[in-house]
Amino acid sequence: MKKIVMIAVALVLATGLVFAGGKADAGKAKIGVSMPTQSLQRWNQDGANMKAKLEAAGYAVDLQYAGDNDIPTQVAQIENMIVGGCKVLVIAAIDGSSLTEVLKDAKANNIPVIAYDRLIMNSDAVSYYASFDNFKVGVIQGEYLRDKLNLKSAAGPFNMELITGDPGDNNAGFFFNGALSILKPYIDSGKIKILSGQKTFAQCATPSWSTEEAQKRFENIITSVGYGPKGVKLDAVMASNDSTAQGVTNALVGAGYTKANFPLLTGQDCDKASVKNMLLGLQSMSIFKDTRTLAAQVVEMVNAIAKGDTVPVNDKKTYDNGTGIIPSFLCDPIFATLDNYKELLIDSGYYTEADIAVK
Repeated sequence: MKKIVMIAVALVLATGLVFAGGKADAGKAKIGVSMPTQSLQRWNQDGANMKAKLEAAGYAVDLQYAGDNDIPTQVAQIENMIVGGCKVLVIAAIDGSSLTEVLKDAKANNIPVIAYDRLIMNSDAVSYYASFDNFKVGVIQGEYLRDKLNLKSAAGPFNMELITGDPGDNNAGFFFNGALSILKPYIDSGKIKILSGQKTFAQCATPSWSTEEAQKRFENIITSVGYGPKGVKLDAVMASNDSTAQGVTNALVGAGYTKANFPLLTGQDCDKASVKNMLLGLQSMSIFKDTRTLAAQVVEMVNAIAKGDTVPVNDKKTYDNGTGIIPSFLCDPIFATLDNYKELLIDSGYYTEADIAVK
């Protein structure tokens, strides 16, 4: 028995994770936080919230942004975090399959990895996944369009187009498939018509979730189909997130659409620009994923790892990264419209009135 105890103590000391007295703030253990870019508002908020909450919990934080979605930069930053003595890595991957090699070093050094919001694929170094219920995000968007178009009862047909995110982001498939789980029966029956013919994920994907790329693609669709206030009617656009929705909005405004004739348009993240567009009548809704909630959950997970406690998860069956099921904690998304945005975004302190004021 004494030998077993000595071995257990040696393992604890080797990992350096469990702090004296089980307190997470002892020794200012360093946590590495890798975010993909600062070019999208949501990642700035994610990084800032994570850093603030981890520091409040007593950790030192090495927060890095990988340029503008630059994979070699992210790999180099993670390498530095490993060499620099980070005890846990929290990583929002640019490309879910690009970190396999660098994370071998994390595993070799007994550094747990929490995949943040985007599942890291094909790596057995991933210990946990923290995100929102990404399939449910798409379901909510699909249900919103179904109900607003009254697809259950209306005769139709309705013209709709689809736009989703980066093919390297594992979440994009969940968003897209979640929406289609609601919309596909109506597409198959002909009640929804996609006149561009672009229905598959590959056809609807947007590299790097780029607003500019989304705008280019949608301008081409408008031209090829003939959509316009005085042309072919466009009833709705299912956009998986706000940066792509903003590209769609730019293209539609450029084609002459106004608040009076704007099609239904979904989004996700409640970016300031998209909330302003909602107030202007140029976007219908956006999924609100409160980054404070997700950051707080990750801090709980880090604390549990540090103390040697059971890490809180609520899903052990959905997310397989190619090496097996990754234990996950999924937060619930909700959607914002003109009816509830003040309660969700202003009253909660997420934004101030000035942040989203329309000039």
